[in-house]
Amino acid sequence: MFLFRRSQRRLTPQQAHTNTADGSAVLLDVRETPEWRAGHAPGALHLPLTRLLAGAALPETAQGRPVVAICRSGHRSQRAATLLDARGVDAVDVTGGMNAWAAAGLPVVDEGGQGGRIA
Repeated sequence: MFLFRRSQRRLTPQQAHTNTADGSAVLLDVRETPEWRAGHAPGALHLPLTRLLAGAALPETAQGRPVVAICRSGHRSQRAATLLDARGVDAVDVTGGMNAWAAAGLPVVDEGGQGGRIA
């Protein structure tokens, strides 16, 4: 069973937050490591798109679960969601990425769990 409808390929930041905060889906940040370290959504998992494109598997805690991919602006996450969908993963992405997430007032933390910034 899929959480996301096939026609629903993108979520707003608020929808993504709701779906991941309640544990229905996993938030997967596909930005590169320096971007992740500067600021990411609390509880998000990290797997850069470059590694996904190279064939890396999802983190163990994301396997078998719906995935909401996020990046800085929404371009890389859209690509990641398409790739994951082709691998049989129920995946969508966040319109506007972390820029839109932060603009919506949703939390952003750095690698130490303090207030982060979008890099």
